[in-house]
Amino acid sequence: MSAEMGPLRLGTRRSKLAMSQSGKVADAVSQVTGRPVELVEITTYGDTTREHLAQIGGTGVFVTALRDALLRGEVDFAVHSLKDLPTTQPDDLVLAAVPRREDPRDALVARDGLRFTDLPDGARVGTGSPRRMAQLNAYARGHGMRIETVAIRGNVDTRIGYVRKGELDAVVLAAAGLSRIGRIDEVTDFLPVDTVLPAPGQGALAIECRAGHTAQDTALVAALAGLDDPFTRVAVTAERSLLASLEAGCSAPVGALADLLADGQIVKEMRLRGVVGTTDGSTLVQLSTTGPVPETHDQAMALGRELAAEMLAKGAAGLMGERAH
Repeated sequence: MSAEMGPLRLGTRRSKLAMSQSGKVADAVSQVTGRPVELVEITTYGDTTREHLAQIGGTGVFVTALRDALLRGEVDFAVHSLKDLPTTQPDDLVLAAVPRREDPRDALVARDGLRFTDLPDGARVGTGSPRRMAQLNAYARGHGMRIETVAIRGNVDTRIGYVRKGELDAVVLAAAGLSRIGRIDEVTDFLPVDTVLPAPGQGALAIECRAGHTAQDTALVAALAGLDDPFTRVAVTAERSLLASLEAGCSAPVGALADLLADGQIVKEMRLRGVVGTTDGSTLVQLSTTGPVPETHDQAMALGRELAAEMLAKGAAGLMGERAH
């Protein structure tokens, strides 16, 4: 691809985090295509609504406007946080690349530098995620802690502001997002995945473009493939397959993480863990499965489906409230 064709247009949400993520992807895309990349800011429903994400369905609220711009030809490709993407992929769009994932863990930003286990009795912990609420409350119940989880939303500044102003004792955010906007040093505790499993796809980005309708689209898909990390892709494919098989949107209290188990430098197996629970933490279904690293999309999908079937058999269906049909 040559620079003579003009800049590529990258569709992005306007939030500070989205702009930071997209800026880094733009630099990488410029390197693999030899073309400048300009950011096109798009406002999504999830950015403007005042409702809590769990109430508006979560799935797709940050994505639809970007996809519409892609399909109308207003942008050439879009960058999403993978955990925001609905699990069904439209036929006319393709995930051209899933770059190497950042830290998938959740992180605590608490007053006075407190770690999660040192929070005072009755501490108020803010999060917009039913998944985090379910697991934080379950951990607290199991370890004799009393916490109150408080539903919040807003950008990173708003959320951390609740702690700084003394309205909350702590908030929980994705570590990768804080890292991408240069605020990782505000984290007072990284929550182990054994305590809180992240959202499916957390820490990973998705680069989406049109599915080769024109020669330019086909060439762009081929060029973007150079940014794909195969291990990240099979891991998030398994996690999202689990989510889809549980018939749960991204506002459901489902956590999943696929990690690669290595023997020295050689990756031998992949472990997929899943959890679903009631937001008060009174009931959790948490299971894992380990097998050979999937070599194909279909194998990764199968791993997710198998673990979901085991979780449903253990009662997961009744824990997610409304199931999508």
